[in-house]
Amino acid sequence: MATRPLKVGVQLPEVEREVRWPEILDMVRAIEDLGYDSIWVGEHLLYRWPDRPARGPWEAWTSMAAIAAATSRVEFGPLVACTNFHNPALLAKQAATIDEISGGRFILGLGAGWNETEFRAFGFPFDHRIDRFEEAFTIIRTLLRDGAIDFDGQFYQARDCELLPRGPRPSGPPLMIGSRGPRMLSITLPHVDSWNVWFADTGNSPAGVPPLRELVDAACRDVGRDPADVERTVAVQVRLPGGQGRVQGDYAKDAPPPLEGEPEAVAEVLRAYAREGIGHVQLVLDPITRDAIEAFAPVLARLDA
Repeated sequence: MATRPLKVGVQLPEVEREVRWPEILDMVRAIEDLGYDSIWVGEHLLYRWPDRPARGPWEAWTSMAAIAAATSRVEFGPLVACTNFHNPALLAKQAATIDEISGGRFILGLGAGWNETEFRAFGFPFDHRIDRFEEAFTIIRTLLRDGAIDFDGQFYQARDCELLPRGPRPSGPPLMIGSRGPRMLSITLPHVDSWNVWFADTGNSPAGVPPLRELVDAACRDVGRDPADVERTVAVQVRLPGGQGRVQGDYAKDAPPPLEGEPEAVAEVLRAYAREGIGHVQLVLDPITRDAIEAFAPVLARLDA
């Protein structure tokens, strides 16, 4: 039986427009039914721009619990969760609970956050973000993998803390880091299962992967990790009929061109990502609608052929 050269997931709407839960649920079910591998949710709270009204997405963890209950096959997770929005021990508890609801299909993507607007508006400190992330990451990964920690840090405490009950997987859900920063890589690469980068960082092209792959390879070697043990994942922006550009919170000033074309041509580009060592792509579809999810499905058939 032929196997897909890489996993293909879809990022759900964020702030393109106000999308109510019935439409989101319809998309979630279509993604699962049409044979995609994964579903991804951004974790943000509020975006403001100088030239348009403010917008915010729905809360990510509540949404992911609903996705866990509404699906039975696909993997899913945050792309990526901001540790600085949470008490880290409670975040580990949330992750274990969602992994339990899903029967072990949750992927925990983590990052430090970047959008100062939402930190200020919701009352989270924006200073020392990487220092705070390092402490939070220590608590989260230790609780998920070992079940207990006694930690007294500068920013976070988890004194004589236990994670009970444990989730469905003995070592917890797989961990993914969404960052290309040298310090973030040095903190996380000894421990994570996968690495992710946004499409702007690759120029939305397989040709943009090698420099980043080499960056992660070198960072793995610096911390004594076999680079082959860390899966590489990238977001890929795809334009489908009706696409006019996705409104997003953080966008390159010179946005790279979206991937578009006939199903076989698009499939060949995804095969090129696989040849560059990418194991999983998260599609940023434009427009992000059920119709677009259905329109992309023939590409999956080409990949499976």
